[in-house]
Amino acid sequence: MEQIFIDRFIIPQSAKVEFTERMQINRRFISKLPGFVRDDVYERQGEDGNFLCITIAVWVSEAMLKNARELVQAEYQREGFNLPALLERLGIQMERGQYYRFNDKGQSPIN
Repeated sequence: MEQIFIDRFIIPQSAKVEFTERMQINRRFISKLPGFVRDDVYERQGEDGNFLCITIAVWVSEAMLKNARELVQAEYQREGFNLPALLERLGIQMERGQYYRFNDKGQSPIN
């Protein structure tokens, strides 16, 4: 079953350029990993002036998503990149979650 990984970011306007550059690096990297299906990015301006961004990455299976997470962490370590430190320094809030496609027939992996 496909796995959908969704991140939601609230980004101060002053951090938009740096955040966007890093996001593009990550998107290029994950697009080459085994099991990657596709990704999408959505954005809008918040009423408070913040930049709101949602990223969605779809993976063939839970095993492929788990493998991708490990490869991303290894790449971060190789680069010396620290995501939590970047988010804190730039004042970015992140909400992360793994989702499943809703089935109209009432069948769900979630009880």
